[in-house]
Amino acid sequence: MPHSAAPRLSTTALSWYVAPVAVKRVEPDEAAGLIGEGWSYLDVRSVPEFEQGHPEGAYNIPIMHSAGGRMQANPDFVAEVEAAFAKETRLVVGCKSGGRSLRAAEILTAEGYTDIIDMRGGFGGEHDPATGQVVCAGWQARELPVTTTAGAGRSYAELKKEG
Repeated sequence: MPHSAAPRLSTTALSWYVAPVAVKRVEPDEAAGLIGEGWSYLDVRSVPEFEQGHPEGAYNIPIMHSAGGRMQANPDFVAEVEAAFAKETRLVVGCKSGGRSLRAAEILTAEGYTDIIDMRGGFGGEHDPATGQVVCAGWQARELPVTTTAGAGRSYAELKKEG
């Protein structure tokens, strides 16, 4: 009997079954430098979060959607990223504080993306869960370029249409 390919797991399954992989992490200042060198910034926050402000030039593909006041996994995350970016694309992945982006970077690395960097601190800063104190200032607090307008072809609505 011929060997068939294993079924492709959805992002939801990946988030539970793919073991964390080593991902390079940088702080926002270094991420801004990478973007200046031609890396693309993938913001994995929800659409409302993205619309409130994001790094200039960012692309938005949420790893989770805000629905009814709760966050729910985006089951099409990997497919949407694959439709927008080749596996060799140099991507800096960011979110609000670094948790979702780290998971997204792990998932994308497991899916074969070769140049993925997670941005610690995200847009709003990474906080110590015990004390609430900022342990890594985010993009906005470092006064790096911010906008509330998505560039052409960079909003989730446009990227989703392209896929």
